[in-house]
This record gives sequence, C-alpha cells and structure tokens, in this order.
Amino acid sequence: MCAVLALPVSAESVTFSQAWQMVQSDNNGLAASQANVSRYQNLQAGKKSLNLPSVTLSANYTRLDDDVTLDGNQIVESTGNTAPAALQPLLGGIVSTIAEKDVFTSSIRAVWPIFTGGKIISAQSIAEAQTDEARAQLEMDRQAKYEDLAKYYFGVVLSKQVVQTYASVEKGLEQHAEFAAKLQQQGQIARVERLQADASLAKARVDRKKAERDLEIATSALTQILNQSQTVTPSTELFTNDTLPPLSAFTDETLTTYPGLSILDAKERQAKGLTKVEKGKYYPDVYLYGDYSLYEDDSLAAQLRPDWFVGIGVNVPLLENSGRSSNLEAAHSAVLQISHLRAQAKQDLSVLVQKTYLEAEQSREEVEGLNASIELAQENLRLRKKAFSQGLSNSLDVVDAELYLASIQTQQHVAEFNYLISLNKLLALSGKMNTFEQYENRKVVQTGAASNGE
Repeated sequence: MCAVLALPVSAESVTFSQAWQMVQSDNNGLAASQANVSRYQNLQAGKKSLNLPSVTLSANYTRLDDDVTLDGNQIVESTGNTAPAALQPLLGGIVSTIAEKDVFTSSIRAVWPIFTGGKIISAQSIAEAQTDEARAQLEMDRQAKYEDLAKYYFGVVLSKQVVQTYASVEKGLEQHAEFAAKLQQQGQIARVERLQADASLAKARVDRKKAERDLEIATSALTQILNQSQTVTPSTELFTNDTLPPLSAFTDETLTTYPGLSILDAKERQAKGLTKVEKGKYYPDVYLYGDYSLYEDDSLAAQLRPDWFVGIGVNVPLLENSGRSSNLEAAHSAVLQISHLRAQAKQDLSVLVQKTYLEAEQSREEVEGLNASIELAQENLRLRKKAFSQGLSNSLDVVDAELYLASIQTQQHVAEFNYLISLNKLLALSGKMNTFEQYENRKVVQTGAASNGE
C-alpha cells in the first residue's frame, strides 16, 4: 500500500488554503475578470472629462470658383442709394479683391458645456455603476472558482482514500489467499475454496489499479486548474465538524454580501441613470464657446474678420427622432424588472443556502452514523477470518466481509467529501472563503475508517 501511495519526486504538497491562494494568483479566468474591472475603471475615469471644455485646433483650405471682388457701384448700391450717372463709370473702375479663390484659415475653438439637463452627470453615474458591476462579477467568478477548487481538490483526496481502501482490501485478500493455499495443502478445505480466494484477490487488484488510474486523472485535473507545472498533491484530509454555525448566520451573510445581488444593484443604478439621460433630452443644452484665429491670409476679408470671439449658445430640442419618450418608458420598465429580479434572487438564495446547509448536516450525521457500522463490519470480518481458519466458514464469507467493510468505509469517505463540498459552498455563498482554516482547525477525522479488521 505504501508503494501504491508513493508520490512522484516532483510532487508538490499543498493544503486547501494554499491551493486557493494559487487559484487567486494564477488562474487565467480570474485574471481576465480583473482586467475587465480595470477596463471599466478606465472608462469611468474617461467620463470625468465630460465636465471639461473641448478645445480643437482646425485648419481649412477652401477653393472658390473665382476671386471675391467688390467695385464702387456695388458699395453705393449696398447703401440703398444710386450713384450719379457721371460717377458711375469712375466708381465701376474701382475694384477691390475681398478674398482670393484660394482661402486658408486656422483657428483654435473651445466649447464648454455648462448645462446639459443632467446628461453628463447621468453618464458618469452609469459608468461608475458599470465599474461596480464588473467588480461584483469578479467576486462571482471568484466564488465559482472556489467551489470548483473544492470539488477538484477534495475529489483527489477522496480518490486517494478509495485507493487506500482498495489497497487494504487487496492486502487482506492476499493474506486470505495465502492462508487458503496452506489450508488446502493440509486438506482442511476444498480446492474450490482456494480458487475462490484467488479469484477475489485478482478482482481486488483490478479494482485497486482502476482506483489508482482515477486518482491519477483527478490529480492531473487539479494540477491543471491550479496552473502548476509540478504535480500537486493535497495535504488536507477529509473531515467533518461537530457542529456548524446556525443557518441564520449563513443566510443573513449571504443576503448581505452575495455579489449577484450587487450586480443587480449596479444594473438598477445604470437603468436609473439611463432614465435621467432620457429625461435630459427634454432640457436645453447651454454652452460657452470661443474662437481664436491663428493664421489668416493677406486679404481684405481676413483683415475685416476679428481675431477672436466668445459667446454663449443654447440648443433647444423641439422635435427629434430618437424616440425619447419610448426610451424613457423602457428605462422605467428596466428599473421595475430589476426590482422583481432582486426579490426573486433573495428568495432563491435563501432556499439555496437552506438546502446546502441541510445537505451538510445530513452528510455530517451520515459520517457519525457509519462509525457503528464500520465497527460492526470490522468485528464481522475478524470473526469470519477466525471461523474460516477453523473450518466453520467458507472463503466467500471472508471475501464478502472484506468487501462489505470496504463499502462502508468508502461510503463514509463519500459522506465526508459531500460535507466538505456543502460547507465550501456555504462559505462561497456567504463570502467567507478565507475562513476555511477555522473549520479545519475544529475538524473531526474518522480514524476508524482506515483500518480493516484482523
């Protein structure tokens, strides 16, 4: 059995708490969720600039079909008067080029919104809620990884216990087969009894090898999810606790800290922000603006145009085609939908916590209840072996006793495994993943389940 359980030289022994730290630091899925949080944090920071003015540098080249000119008669006519006939030829000969056909201008323009009907504030609050949603989603992913780790980690521990059990059965049946061979040589039992012992031993070896393959597969899977190059071997044993905290403690903590509810809160804030955005479309936009010319060509039009100007502008929406009234109603419906989803989620969480808690209690009680069955099975095996040595029992009775003891031991290990899965699910739901060591320090290990009767 020691040879069966020997570890590779490169194996790395880790506790469950250490494995959880590995997942948090090396898991690519959690790293992706963290990157998503950083993404929304940057987007939120970008929304802060909406309060600042926008400044643009522009340069324009324009090609006109002809030069823009103005003669004396056009100047007089623009005043509403008519030049004397004697002066018209003279005035017509006075021609001024206002602008050439090639026009190049460059300027700096600034626009500063001072009132947008709440659209800027709402956009910023939506961005903040999106960041909070990303953080809550990261916590959801972290809880899911914790539950997955518990299944993989303690799945390996359970597989190791099964290997130990089958190795113990094989050892017991090997001793039984050797003893049966001696009894046959002495003429105390029939040949069929010895053949029965040999056949049972052969099957026990097959079962043990299959259990070893299952352990190898489970260990490989655990190593992969921990993203380790060396083979990982769990060092935390299966265990149960005498008692659990009251159900209300897990329920209250879950309803207070569960990230799924935080996601709904963030979505509700986004929906309310969208409502304010749609309402803001009914209000005017007020903004300051200014322009400063950096370059102008040498023309009369350029000389007449001022170098800079500032002003205040107002945009009043009268009729627009975005469907703001329908969008506003849709936003209100989204808020109402999230409110119902939150109420349903709290009910579902309460039921889930209660179900998981009762499953943990059931598994714990099953482990305790099987102690008496294991003690009985060990005594039965001892008596069957003794009766066989005295010719009062056959080989099949001894084999059945060995297998029955192994089945009860395995059932107890499975119950311990189920207890730990339920316990870690409760810790994940309530956000208490880092308190596992407290339960481990108060563990109850079933010492009688590892030995077979003599």
